[in-house]
Amino acid sequence: MKEQLNNIRLEAEKCLNEVKSSADLESLRLRFLGKKGELTAVLRGMGGLTSDERPIIGQLANDVRSFIEGKLEEGAKILQNKEQELRLKTEYIDVTIPGKRRFIGKKHPLTIVSDEIKDVFVSLGYEIAEGPEVELDYYNFEALNIPAGHPARDAQDTFYINDEILLRSQTSSVQIRVMENKKPPIKLISPGRVYRSDSVDATHSPVFHQVEGLVVDKGITMGDLVGTLQLFARRLFGEDTKIRLRPHHFQFTEPSAEVDVSCWTCGGKGCRVCKNEGWIEILGAGMVHPKVLENCGIDSKVYSGFAFGLGVERTAMGRFNIDDMRLLFENDMRFLRQF
Repeated sequence: MKEQLNNIRLEAEKCLNEVKSSADLESLRLRFLGKKGELTAVLRGMGGLTSDERPIIGQLANDVRSFIEGKLEEGAKILQNKEQELRLKTEYIDVTIPGKRRFIGKKHPLTIVSDEIKDVFVSLGYEIAEGPEVELDYYNFEALNIPAGHPARDAQDTFYINDEILLRSQTSSVQIRVMENKKPPIKLISPGRVYRSDSVDATHSPVFHQVEGLVVDKGITMGDLVGTLQLFARRLFGEDTKIRLRPHHFQFTEPSAEVDVSCWTCGGKGCRVCKNEGWIEILGAGMVHPKVLENCGIDSKVYSGFAFGLGVERTAMGRFNIDDMRLLFENDMRFLRQF
């Protein structure tokens, strides 16, 4: 067995000195030291040795293993150095070649405006609430005082999955879900995507984005709503911006109003953007209807609140002087790179 171990050492040394690649090195490692390797086979036969022979052969076997492992490590370093030298000779970078221009990503104009709206209301202490886009008819209509068959549903005709499930036509459904599960005071905005069966044109889309707000507490008045909207308009459109409320009707608020802002282009003097009116409509608002509060288990004799909602697309069009809503969805990089 001594002779066998010495032969393994001599053979390994000879082969390792002739190695030319990492693959050859790995092959030799398996040949001599692997589970089915030559040295391993010899060690398995040590059970037949006498107690006097076993320590001698074991020491010799360890010496052979250490020798082979040392040679393998030495060979690996040599090959690594050779491969590195070869790469340095064959691979190079011409630093005089002009680099490739990398375009840095930017926020979409809708994201820019949506984030600005969120920043305004978060700074006022509002929370951001989210809810499902695939909604129940109850939360989208019934709980908002719009029963089945009511004419108000026509203006918000949406896409139905079945008689009870639809794609939400407004993010007011999120407000209902929050009021059902949280006691006043409540102060939130609910941004998100909504759906209506509108034909696509310069000012309409079947898919668009809203940001709706809700405040419910004791002693909330119309004056609180006006003050909030005035502050919001100034933050978003400039400190000189004024607002105007016009009487309107929404089934879920009473009283209700359409809210205009003084034109951001002409300052209220009249121009092409505001159609010479000096005002631009941006949102609807009003005091939360008592029935809506009662539907959510809130005592309308103790609590009151206001709500408002605006379209992000219309606001973005005003902010950036965009005259066609379709530009916001066509993903034309020539258009988007302007923002």
